[in-house]
Order: sequence, then structure tokens, then C-alpha cells
Amino acid sequence: MQELFSEGFPEFISADRLAKQYIGRIREWFADLDLMLVDDRGVPVAAGWGIPIRWDGRTETLPTGYTQATIRAVEGREQGIEPDTLVICGAIVTPSRKGRGLAGETLKALRQLAEDAGWPRVIAPVRPTLKARYPLTSIDAFMRWTREDGMALDPWIRTHQRLGARVLAAAPESQTMTGTIAEWERWTGMVFPETGGYVIPKGLSLLQLDRSADLGTYVEPNVWMQHV
Repeated sequence: MQELFSEGFPEFISADRLAKQYIGRIREWFADLDLMLVDDRGVPVAAGWGIPIRWDGRTETLPTGYTQATIRAVEGREQGIEPDTLVICGAIVTPSRKGRGLAGETLKALRQLAEDAGWPRVIAPVRPTLKARYPLTSIDAFMRWTREDGMALDPWIRTHQRLGARVLAAAPESQTMTGTIAEWERWTGMVFPETGGYVIPKGLSLLQLDRSADLGTYVEPNVWMQHV
């Protein structure tokens, strides 16, 4: 799964320092919510994973995004809180197998895990891939953009929509990634001569760099969607 996800996401996605504090416990405690799809030869073609939280179904009580959902899952487990909601955290398809409906199959398999557990709700902080072409546009505006047929302009949001999911709310600060100037230059293949905001490859928003502090900060926006 690590190999698949490393291919499907930008390298800087691992620079979420807060989420890193919880990922070890998530991998240990919620391994039963990891899944992998294989072909008839047993070769992995897609993977997905989720975490359980307790959520009352109200938009205003949603986690702020991916990172807060991971914190809520871990702390909920530590406090003995019974979960009732699956958060789909990721789904990725092997590049050579894209366009064959495997992403949708992975999402359906994750939803089945929630059904098997008796959880009535499935939500996801969706990373809209097309947003990287519009890094200056707010996520609130972008998530409302549609095609002529009324479906979302973004293909990953559309994949969820085709399975019956609906948009709940924007998550403008779903994750925060930080690193030194040298780290950001390595992650992006760019050079950052001055302090300021930069458009970066696969970035959904601007990277803000402060050369005097040797710090780059990137805040990743997502879109909350609900399946059931």
C-alpha cells in the first residue's frame, strides 16, 4: 500500500507533522480498515484505507479535515468512544490500471467495511485533483464548479458522486505541511529565491515561504463528501 500511495500523491504530502504523530497508532489499531484489490494473478491494482470516528451527522461538527479526523480516530479509541462513521482517507489505483473503474470499486469496498461494522455513515475528505490547475481559486468556489451535465468539474469528486455521494462542505485547512526551504526545493524540483507565495507542482493552493525563518508552509484544501 505504501508503494501505491507514494506513486499517487506528491512527495510533500508526507510533511504533515501533526498527522505523523498519529499515523503509527492508526496503522496498528485500524489495519482492518486497509484493503487492497488484486487482479486474477494476485498483483495489487488498487488500495484504500479508512479510519473510524464518532460523528453526529451535522456539517458543523465535521473534523476540519484529514488531520483532525486522524486525531479524532486515535483519541476516540484511547477514550473508549464507540465509532459510528467511517472516514475514507485514501484510494489509489496503479497507474497502468487507471480508467477501468477500479477507483470506484475501491470506494465501494471501503463502504462495505463500514456496513459490515454497522456504522451508518461514510464520509471522505476528498482531494480534488483538478484543483492543482487552479491554485489561486478558493476551495469553496472550486467545489461548486460543474460541467454541463451538472456533475462536478473535478474528476475525483465525480467518482464519488457516481456512487451516490454528495458534497457536504469545504475543508480549506484539511492538512498543513511544513518544511525547510531545502526540503521544499527537493519535494518540488523548484528553486525559491525570495520570500512569498509560490505555485508548486500538484499543489492545490500556494506554498508560502519565509526565507528568514527557513520555513515553507503549505495548507491543503479538501472537500468533505458523504456516501451514506
